[in-house]
Amino acid sequence: PSCLLLQFLSYLHACDRLLKQGYEEGQVEEAMEMFQYSEKKAAEFLHLLAQFHDMGFQQNEIKEVLLLCGNQREKALEELVMK
Repeated sequence: PSCLLLQFLSYLHACDRLLKQGYEEGQVEEAMEMFQYSEKKAAEFLHLLAQFHDMGFQQNEIKEVLLLCGNQREKALEELVMK
């Protein structure tokens, strides 16, 4: 049980750090789940999601493309532009 508690606390700290960067709670939780609770991958995803959204792309398309491209910015941007 202590191992699970440590994992949970680690998850909460990671979510808290991402929330402090200005991401929405729902997006943080979704990103953490999508990337098996990897804070680094979730942070990359959230950063690119915000960046592409600011460029005018639709959020659902961005999510799909980022997942398909494994968070590779250039490849994802290419896919978004081609849609």
